Amino acid sequence: MYIYLPIAEISMHIAVVVGLGGGVGFLSGMFGVGGGFLMTPLLIFLGVPSAVAVSTEANQIVASSVSGVLAHWRRGNVDFKMGGILVAGGLVGSSIGVLLFSILRDIGQIDLVIRLSYVVFLGIIGVLMLMESVRAIMQTRQPGAKRGKLHQHNWLHGLPLKVRFRKSKLYISALLPFFLSAFVGVLSAIMGVGGGFILVPAMIYLLGMPTYTVIGTSLFQIIFVTANITILQSVQTQTVDFVLAGLLLVGAVIGAQFGARVGALLRGEQLRGLLALIVLAVCLKLVFDLVITPEDVFSVELLK
Repeated sequence: MYIYLPIAEISMHIAVVVGLGGGVGFLSGMFGVGGGFLMTPLLIFLGVPSAVAVSTEANQIVASSVSGVLAHWRRGNVDFKMGGILVAGGLVGSSIGVLLFSILRDIGQIDLVIRLSYVVFLGIIGVLMLMESVRAIMQTRQPGAKRGKLHQHNWLHGLPLKVRFRKSKLYISALLPFFLSAFVGVLSAIMGVGGGFILVPAMIYLLGMPTYTVIGTSLFQIIFVTANITILQSVQTQTVDFVLAGLLLVGAVIGAQFGARVGALLRGEQLRGLLALIVLAVCLKLVFDLVITPEDVFSVELLK
């Protein structure tokens, strides 16, 4: 059964849309990411305009993240104190990001910026995460090997306004997670992602949070940031397709619950390795689409 999407101005099979939502929800609960880094390119591949895919995916991420947070909260894996600071920074950054999105859309460069942003950030983060996870897995397999720290203290940890985060066993400056979340908020608005694929590794390697609290806390921040993006995009750019978002939500809420259960069965380095492979796969597909010659090559001439 096909359904017409009024804002995207295309028809899609309901089962395909719900299935995509379920798959993204599963990844959200398993890795602590909103899943937009995968869903937004998939929607673009299926013919949804880039601007609509970005804005609509932010709406879908809200529900999948809520479902994922509930699952991790029941396990006691959410640091709400850290989450509050991340939310504050994310709201500031996402508001700035929506403004930039509107400007790029008006000058006709939003499609190119979205695709290039995915290639750059997914490529860098995917490679770094894969290298670290492989190294960690190899160390655990060596008899008598000692596991090293995930992060090293540097000048960032000496910033003022230090706060003690008992849940995460940290004593660091509140400025660090605030500005980190603000940066991720800008990218979330432009790329149509929850920002988890950047925030999760940054919270592990930069802030030094344990993996078991990172996933739930990341999802908690994503809820408020993507909700803010959805509201602002609806008002300023009118690119949110609520019919498409509603179908994605049905599958996402269910998928997140199953993803959280599977994630609890794997070690931190295994989760990071799997996430890295998925990130790199999406990156390679986007690079392929950017460099390959289109099937329909055409030119537009102005009639005089």
